[in-house]
Amino acid sequence: MKLKLTVYAVLLVCCVPFVFPTWWMATTSLKPVNEIFAFPPALWPRDATLDAYRQVFELQPFAQQYVNSLYIAIVVTAGTLVVSSLAGYAFARVPFRGSGVVFVIVLAGLLVPNEVTIIPLYRMFDGLGLVNTHWPLILIPILGAPSVLATFIMRQFFITLPRELEEAGRVDGLGRFGLFWQVSLPLAKPAIGAVAIFTFLHSWNLFLEPIVFLSSKEKFTIPQALTQYVDAYGGALWNVQLAAATMSALPVLIVFVLAQRQFVEGLAQAGLKG
Repeated sequence: MKLKLTVYAVLLVCCVPFVFPTWWMATTSLKPVNEIFAFPPALWPRDATLDAYRQVFELQPFAQQYVNSLYIAIVVTAGTLVVSSLAGYAFARVPFRGSGVVFVIVLAGLLVPNEVTIIPLYRMFDGLGLVNTHWPLILIPILGAPSVLATFIMRQFFITLPRELEEAGRVDGLGRFGLFWQVSLPLAKPAIGAVAIFTFLHSWNLFLEPIVFLSSKEKFTIPQALTQYVDAYGGALWNVQLAAATMSALPVLIVFVLAQRQFVEGLAQAGLKG
């Protein structure tokens, strides 16, 4: 019993560096401006107010920007799951000549920084008339590095599945797609959970592409919108920024809480076999 209490105490102390910034963000968003930089700092606002949350929506079309980020993240997550699950299954279960070389070439895409490709991508989307639309924020993650990592995770998971399951499916008359859809994919929930979480987080926090491709405030996403809460002199409105940041963190926390077990299991399975 004492050992268990000691372990819990150590874990509680270790949690402080991770939990405290979130606590500080949420409580500071409730403070008046004169309390934010008060010394000694207070862990809870003396005169709590929701004025900063009101200003979040008054200074910008934050509700629309919030919806923009939410629907883009959902579409990107769904698209990445479709592409990565099909590609991962093909690399793991469909034998074809040069599959290992092709897979290495695909993985090499992870080594190319976004900053290197952003100018060619901008010129391509500008030629297609898609600048200042949400299409680049949807297509680039689905067909870019996040999808490559997702494909790697899905491939590693499918490799661990016993081949006897597919052989049983073939006896029942299933074709290749039937084996994927009815046998392999239902067993891949841990990997799907892991891919869904990191894809959603990547899309939700995407910053470089929005500032390059978007110019209308009504089309901004959350990370881009957070930089716009400044006063007439360009100084940050700290309580308003923290209020907006607090609201932007809620979907991330909800997604992680709902799928954290699948996330851990999926990453564990991805490292079992090469």
